[in-house]
Amino acid sequence: MRRLTPFTVAALAFLSFLPVPNRAMADESQCHHAMSLVEEPKYAPDFKNFDWVNPDAPKGGTVRQWANGTFDTLNPFSDKGVKAAGLGLIYDSLFTPSFDEPSTQYALIAECAFYPDDYSSVTFKLRPEAKFHDGQPITPEDVVFSFDALKKANPFYAFYYKNVEKAEKTGDHEVKFTFDTKGNRELPMIVGELNIVPKHYWEGKDANGNQRDIGKTTVEPPLGNGAYKIKSVDTSRKISYERVPDYWAKDLPVMRGQQNFDNLEFTYYRDRTPAFEDFKTGRIDVWPENQAGAWATQYNFDALKNGLVKKEAIPVKRVAPMQAFVFNLRRPQFQDPRVRQAFNLLFNFEEANKKLFYNLYERVDSYFANSDLAAKGLPQGRELEILNEIKDEVPPEVFTTEWKNPVNAQEGDYRKHQQEALKLLEAAGWKIRSEDVEDPNCGAWCKFKKTIGLSSGSTARVLRNDKGEQMTVEFLIQGDTFERIILPYVQNLAALGIKATVRNVDDAQYKQREDNRDFDIIVDSFPQSNSPGNEQRDFWGSAAADKPASRNTAGIKNPAIDKLIDKIVFAKDRADLVAAVHALDRVLLWNNYVVPHWHYPYERLAYWDKFGRPEKLPSQTSGFTQVWWYDDAKAKAVEAAKGK
Repeated sequence: MRRLTPFTVAALAFLSFLPVPNRAMADESQCHHAMSLVEEPKYAPDFKNFDWVNPDAPKGGTVRQWANGTFDTLNPFSDKGVKAAGLGLIYDSLFTPSFDEPSTQYALIAECAFYPDDYSSVTFKLRPEAKFHDGQPITPEDVVFSFDALKKANPFYAFYYKNVEKAEKTGDHEVKFTFDTKGNRELPMIVGELNIVPKHYWEGKDANGNQRDIGKTTVEPPLGNGAYKIKSVDTSRKISYERVPDYWAKDLPVMRGQQNFDNLEFTYYRDRTPAFEDFKTGRIDVWPENQAGAWATQYNFDALKNGLVKKEAIPVKRVAPMQAFVFNLRRPQFQDPRVRQAFNLLFNFEEANKKLFYNLYERVDSYFANSDLAAKGLPQGRELEILNEIKDEVPPEVFTTEWKNPVNAQEGDYRKHQQEALKLLEAAGWKIRSEDVEDPNCGAWCKFKKTIGLSSGSTARVLRNDKGEQMTVEFLIQGDTFERIILPYVQNLAALGIKATVRNVDDAQYKQREDNRDFDIIVDSFPQSNSPGNEQRDFWGSAAADKPASRNTAGIKNPAIDKLIDKIVFAKDRADLVAAVHALDRVLLWNNYVVPHWHYPYERLAYWDKFGRPEKLPSQTSGFTQVWWYDDAKAKAVEAAKGK
C-alpha cells in the first residue's frame, strides 16, 4: 500500500476522549487518544494492548529477508536516491496506525491531540518520556523542525501538507499545527502521521565534518527514535537492523507485543531467481510471494514437503489498490480517451489469468476495489447531486452506463473487443495500413528472388494517424516480473498495427525516468485507505501533474476531478465522503486513464517454521514484522532436521 509511514495515506476522525485540565493554549476541551474517520476507535484510553498481539511475546532471533535491486541512500525523506528497505523501522510518528482498524490511529510520541470542531488546527501533547536513540528527549522544537525540513526536502511532503499553514511550539510539551482552511476532517490525522526526526542531529555535522542535509542522499546511518536502529550497512547489497533494548515506547499499550525480533536483515538480489533459491535452502527465512504462477508451481521443494517450510494465503480486508498499466498523458498518442479505451479492450486479462496466474486473480474494476467505496450501478442520491454539478465536464457515460472491464469469457469475445478497439482508434484518427517491412531473416538468396520476382516482400499492419505518424509505445519496467505478462499484450497490440516494445531498466534509471516522466506506459499502483482524503490530490490532482516525483504519474489535469477531490477532502461526514468517492471513482474510470490489472485479497507468505504468532492476526495485514516472534524451540528443530 507504496506505505504505512508518512508515505502512506491515512485518514482521521474524532472520537475517543481524555478529560484534561483547563488550558489557554486551545479552545477545545477534549484530548483525543485516538482518531478515526470510519467508526469509533475500538480501544478506550486505558487499554492495555491491542487484541491482535501477544502482549507477552518473547523477544529474540534474527529474520533474514530479501529485497530486489539495489539502494544508495539511508535517508527516507529526500526525493533523491534509491532508499534502503526497512528505513521506516527506525522512526516513530506522533500517532501510529492500528492494523486491525481501517483509517484509525492511536497516540505514540504524542500522548493525545486537541482540535476544534471546525478542524482549523490540531495541537499535540507530547509524551515527556519520548526520546531519540542517543537519549535526548523529543521536544516541540524537533516536531516543528521535522515538519519544516521534510516539506523543504521533498515535494511529496510539501504537497501532502499543503493545507498546513505553520507548526509552532505552544508549551513545554505542546505543538500546534494551524491549517489554512476549515472543515477538512482528515488534516489532524495526516499531521499525526508525521515522522519525527532529531533537529540536533540534522543541524549538526557528520564524522567527516560535513554539514548534514536532510534533502540529500547519505550512507551515514541516521539517528532515529523507533523500535529499531541500523546495525550494519553494505551499500547496495545488505542492510541490517537491531532492536533497541531500551526503546522508549516498548511498554506503551500501542507497542506492547510488537517488534519482537532482535535483528532484521535485508539482502539485495538483482532478480527473484537466486533469491528464491536461497529461500529454499534456508538462507532467507520468509518469502512474501507476489507471483501467482510461482505460488502454484514452484513450492514443491523438499523442505516444504517435509513440513520445515510453511505456506499460507492469509486473508486481508484492506482496500485493493488500483494496480495498472498507466498511460503518460503528456505523450500525444494518449491524449484521446478513445485510444486509451482501445488499449484496455486489447488487454486479454482472462487469457493471462488462465495461462500465467492459474485463475487466482480478480480483475480490478475500481480505484477503490474490495470496499464499499467502489462505484456500483448508476449514480443516485448524493452521488448524483455531486456529479450533476460537473455534468458538462465529465464523459456522458458517467450518468448512463456502469463502467466495466471487457470480459473474454467465451470464444469470440476477444475478437469482438478487437473490433471495438479498431473502431475507437479509427474514430480517434488512426488507420491501419498494410506496408512493406524489412525481413531480418531474408539473406542474399531471399533478396535475389525478390529482385527477379520469384517472391514478394514481407508486409505488416501499421497504425498511422493523418500526419503519417505510427502509433508506437514503450512499456518501461524494472525487473522481469511483468515481462512475461506484457509480451503477449505486445502481440495483441501489434495485430492492430501498434508498435509496442518493452524496456527493462535498473532501479536507479527507472526512478529517474519515472520522476522525470520519461516513459510511455509504466506499471504503477495506487494504494487507498478506507477514508480517502488529501492524498487524492497527489494521485490525480492537476497541481501534481507537473511536479517531478509526484504520485500523479499519469499526468491527469482535469478540473472536474479537482472539484471531486475537494468534495472528498471537505466531506462533512462519512456518507458525504462515500458519495464523493463513488463520484471520483466513476469519473476516473470513464476517462480510461489506465488499463486495470488485478488483485488478490490475501497475502501469500512462505516461511521456515521458526516463528510464533498471535491467535488473531490484524485484519489489514499479516503483520509479520509487527507481531510475529522467533520461537527458539521451533528454530532448533528446523536446524536439526536440516542437518540430517
